[in-house]
Amino acid sequence: MPPLCGITVLDLTRAMAGPFATMLLADFGAEVIKVEPLSGDETRMWGPPFVDGQSTYFLSVNRNKKSVCVDLRSEEGKNIVRKLASSCDVLIENFRPGVVKAMNLDYDSVSKINPKVVYCSISGFGESGPWSSKPGYDLVALAESGMMHLTGEPDGEPVKFAVPVADISAGLFAAFSIACALYRRQIDGKGEYIEVSLYESMLYMLTHQAQAFLSAHEKPKRLGSAHPSIAPYRAYRAMDGYLVVCVGNDSLWKKLCEAIGKTELCETQEFLTNPLRVKNREKLDSVLQSVFEKDTVDAWIRKLEASGVPCAKVRDIEEALLNPHAKEREVIQRISHPLLKELDVVFSPPRLKNNPAALSSPPPLLGSHTLEVLLKLGYTQNEVKELESKGVVKLATPL
Repeated sequence: MPPLCGITVLDLTRAMAGPFATMLLADFGAEVIKVEPLSGDETRMWGPPFVDGQSTYFLSVNRNKKSVCVDLRSEEGKNIVRKLASSCDVLIENFRPGVVKAMNLDYDSVSKINPKVVYCSISGFGESGPWSSKPGYDLVALAESGMMHLTGEPDGEPVKFAVPVADISAGLFAAFSIACALYRRQIDGKGEYIEVSLYESMLYMLTHQAQAFLSAHEKPKRLGSAHPSIAPYRAYRAMDGYLVVCVGNDSLWKKLCEAIGKTELCETQEFLTNPLRVKNREKLDSVLQSVFEKDTVDAWIRKLEASGVPCAKVRDIEEALLNPHAKEREVIQRISHPLLKELDVVFSPPRLKNNPAALSSPPPLLGSHTLEVLLKLGYTQNEVKELESKGVVKLATPL
């Protein structure tokens, strides 16, 4: 049985950071009730690509959840959510600071009716400070955190990541802190208020780059795929593609020189130690690039792996998802979907032997659980029908 079975999460989030956090909780057994506006989570319309009208962006982070469609602009809609909040274990939201307070759904309000609630707020820059009102978009956090400045080629423009890492990192920190608070609640019986910001998540992820500035007063620079403190540790171009080489110590440096048939490099004064290789990285990379471009990626991988040098082919997404290793590890799992018939998803990476994650339901259609959840709250079917006719709630299949 997944470890979070019995935990109910009221999910007032949309886009990526919050839904990523609640998907993690749902994968490990929590019942996640996703409250959406009548128009739905905005990512339902993010595309292309769409598959039979379904946004692949939305599909990526909303499995194992129930969709309840409520108009939070109406007082009746707010009352529905307050009733859900009064009995949930966790409430997670990512409105701009101040919005939930105006709806009386902030932590102070909810904790009065549910003292044991674990309440998590995700925002762009936190609840306080001069930037607290800035919009909480991934790209904004990347730019303000310095992460974007460090990403890209040395002589190129700053670039974003291929996926929203600020959102995803904040989602990971949110899920982790929620699990911590639930564990602590078992001990002291108390709820908790949690703040997670995209900006601070990115500052935390700077790790060694931030420490280089704080301790050594050095401002890191963009290095493309290279590492600021290790060399060679980067991507090189071969005849038919790219490979990465990771030489983390002097022993591996010697093995690399032997594998590429350049043993004289081991004795070159400029490359004797890692600090020297870092200092002389431009000359080092030029020498190694002239070697790697003379053979294919697969040929180099065979030679380097045979010598024990960490390396890898730079794969496209098809190769990454559909290779034999991913297949044996069952990384891609399939679930039935009411419109798509079958949906393949990348499943949760943590492997718990005794209480594993489970793929129990597909990303929900808009409002597909509104009736179920409201009946469980104590509303009658006639009352739900009336709420639907007034535009307070929306059902996937109208009554």
